[in-house]
Amino acid sequence: MELFLLIFGALFSVINPLGAIPIFVGLTQDDSDRERQRISFWTAINVFLILLISFFIGQYVLAFFGISIDALRIAGGFIIVNSGFSLLNRKFIKSRGVHKDVENDAQKRNDIALTPLAIPMLAGPGSISLLIAMYQDYPLIEQKVIACLAIGAVSLVIFLIMRSAPYLARILGASGIVAISRIIGFIIIAIGVQYISSSIVNIVEAIDFTK
Repeated sequence: MELFLLIFGALFSVINPLGAIPIFVGLTQDDSDRERQRISFWTAINVFLILLISFFIGQYVLAFFGISIDALRIAGGFIIVNSGFSLLNRKFIKSRGVHKDVENDAQKRNDIALTPLAIPMLAGPGSISLLIAMYQDYPLIEQKVIACLAIGAVSLVIFLIMRSAPYLARILGASGIVAISRIIGFIIIAIGVQYISSSIVNIVEAIDFTK
């Protein structure tokens, strides 16, 4: 249970589905309640599949390009830290990594569940790099099963939040979403700094200073 909560908390913080509420409401403002439910469901399914594939396949992509896990942790750490600072500066809610042209195009499309909602808004570089690193951190089969369950739980929470987005937006308001996002942003920065620092320590320890 402790490992499940650890992975769930880290993923939920990096993905931050609460920060995506304003954009989801804006993109689906002309849709019916049934259509919002469908989009919410497929967004959660897409996020689950993207994260699951990243978790199991990511290491082979790294091996193909000759990228070490510590290099990935450092790069992913910088992305995660940048996302955290964006949340603290109230920039993340406005853009969530979605270019204005992409957002305008999404308004004209019938299905936005895959892009821009699932990727890059929710399953972005930060969460993907985090999962690739976690695959190396938890080598046991039992740990990988728990990680998959945590990914599924996060996807379920994403569905519930997206499904309730119009109500949450009214209840929390802009100030409430900003306040929660800032708290999550601080946690995200801590996660990113931890990944960077631990990777630097691993690299330094691997250097043979006796040569």
